[in-house]
Amino acid sequence: MNEEQVLELLQKVGAFRAGHFVFTSGLHADTYVNKNAMYPYTREMSKLCKSIAGRFIGKNIEVVVGPATGGIILSQWVAYHLSEFEGREVYGTYADKEGEGFVIKRGYEEIIKGKNVLVVEDLVTTGGSLRKVIEAARLVGGDVVGAVAICNRGAVTKETIGNPSEFVSLLTVHLEQWPESDCELCERGIPVNIDVGHGKDFLARKKL
Repeated sequence: MNEEQVLELLQKVGAFRAGHFVFTSGLHADTYVNKNAMYPYTREMSKLCKSIAGRFIGKNIEVVVGPATGGIILSQWVAYHLSEFEGREVYGTYADKEGEGFVIKRGYEEIIKGKNVLVVEDLVTTGGSLRKVIEAARLVGGDVVGAVAICNRGAVTKETIGNPSEFVSLLTVHLEQWPESDCELCERGIPVNIDVGHGKDFLARKKL
């Protein structure tokens, strides 16, 4: 899939939206990527993950790891399609959230140890979660040879996430953001979206 096709798919399932949104940081923007909206659509998820798998054919990926919770679905689908492409077993595992980081447990550390690992993520803004999963995989002896995100909206680079051999994203979004005091959308009177993001909190605070 090319970027246009990925964008069309995300728009189709309601994961990529235009409007007036408020982020956790308090910044405002005219686009929002709602990663959770794509997971109920199994055929679309399969298409995205097949596209990811296709980019790593022939690179001897042995285990796919994703961060809990959404990354569990990604790792399973990507591992499945890699297994189908290459005619061999590629394992799908995940890292558990623990405190401020991630940890590999549940016996997955034995599966990952000494193997070539691909780390998958749905959305990266700062790359922090992806970096922590890469660190967790390396800690148990995995060789992280690749990392991939469905959507990169923060200009995240492979250096940002710990220098895996390769880092790719299916879609790159150049997100323009404004502080509340300089928000062009507020100035134009465009209503804040309250379905996703922190629009409800913003409006409640404005009423005080």
